[in-house]
Amino acid sequence: MIKCRFAPSPTGHMHVGGVRTALFNWLFAKSQGGKMVLRIEDTDTERSTRESEEQIINSLRWCGLNWDEGPDIGGPHGPYRQSERTEQGIYNDIAERLIKSGHAYYAIYKADDPKTVVSTSAERPQQKKGYTYTIKFKVPDNSDIIFKDLLKGEMKFSSDAFDDFVIVKSNGFPTYNFAVVVDDHMMEINHVLRGEDHLSNTPKQIMIYEALGWEPPKFMHIPLILGHDRSPLSKRHGHTSVDHFRREGYLSKALMNYLALLGWSVDQEIFDYTEKLKDFSPASISNKAVIFDYEKLEWINGKHLRMLDINELVSQFELWLRYTGKTDIMESFVENTGYTKEVLKICREKINTLAQLYDFSMPFFTEEPEYDAMYVSKYLAKEWSLELLSEAMRKFEDNPDWSVEGVEKLVRELAELKITSKKNTFQTLRGAVTGRLVTPGLFETIAVLGKDRTLERLEITLQLAESLRDEEEE
Repeated sequence: MIKCRFAPSPTGHMHVGGVRTALFNWLFAKSQGGKMVLRIEDTDTERSTRESEEQIINSLRWCGLNWDEGPDIGGPHGPYRQSERTEQGIYNDIAERLIKSGHAYYAIYKADDPKTVVSTSAERPQQKKGYTYTIKFKVPDNSDIIFKDLLKGEMKFSSDAFDDFVIVKSNGFPTYNFAVVVDDHMMEINHVLRGEDHLSNTPKQIMIYEALGWEPPKFMHIPLILGHDRSPLSKRHGHTSVDHFRREGYLSKALMNYLALLGWSVDQEIFDYTEKLKDFSPASISNKAVIFDYEKLEWINGKHLRMLDINELVSQFELWLRYTGKTDIMESFVENTGYTKEVLKICREKINTLAQLYDFSMPFFTEEPEYDAMYVSKYLAKEWSLELLSEAMRKFEDNPDWSVEGVEKLVRELAELKITSKKNTFQTLRGAVTGRLVTPGLFETIAVLGKDRTLERLEITLQLAESLRDEEEE
């Protein structure tokens, strides 16, 4: 059975590069009827936090990348936090085994000079004031470390390129290269798909596997996601955390769709990754560098938003409002679901994210319009605005047809009165009912607002126009 793992360090927000790694592991495991393990590698005691761990776990769940063994689920080889496994003595027991076989030794240092080895020992040294010790792996002389990478082919390293390296730190915690070997073996991981920044770690890990007489897993090192300058994607290129994209209103399936495209050769551009399992194999991953394109991600997200069933869109939008704390429109949003659906239907045609949808739909859920300064100065302050708004109120009061077609007929009739230009007529009405000059289609907007809201907003706008005129006279 294929068994993969995703093993993040809880030292910050979940990076999109990490999620792509988790996605490829998840796709491979699920496509083969296998399992994916989540393991929290928190042996960096100075930087690891439970807050970061929770953020990682929540991000993976939001992305739909559920694990089969790991935190909050358990499994036959738990716990799945390296700190807890350290407390159980798992790593020290294996380190002692390496010492006994001659593959590792104790290195003693002066406490004020932790880089210079004072002496070595095959026996555990007595604690002595002013001294500390680690356990180091003894690198064999003049030997080749060879393994076949599933993406890059045969890889060959000389052991002479490596110095003896620490496997257990002075605080008793294992180092990364040692802990992952022990954990992957004990958790029966047989395929390791990870970023190519780990390629230089692989020879060290294989030397440990060989010293312990264990079969190493199959490795695949995937090209990193790059920024526009072709350096590894980082904060200097823009936001990179899953939480950022979630708060900006990206759908998890859209983010997964885009990340899957960064390295996976697939026959279509817009898809649900959960429905492409049968098409995934490690051989379909490209060995070429990939560049993160924020505009392409937004475009893909817009496609997914417009593909959603309207009930699902309402549900996703409500979840996002609650997650981001934008509850100012919540009462109006949930008060009339029929109205809410019609609002979102017309608003989603011109936006690409839920954050944009929030901004675009805001005028529909507020009691009164919040007028753009440009609308007031360019249209409402004009002499003809009073006559136009008064005539609009009269016509809408008598309007029997509030369909989009009915509203369009009335608005065009109003423009034909030539109180002002056609453009001025349309924009004055647009601003009167929404406060803005950029909205969904004017006819659709008025039709969705309906008679009561439209007349109420026209009256409020007319009053504002009159007050502006009074101020001029004073």
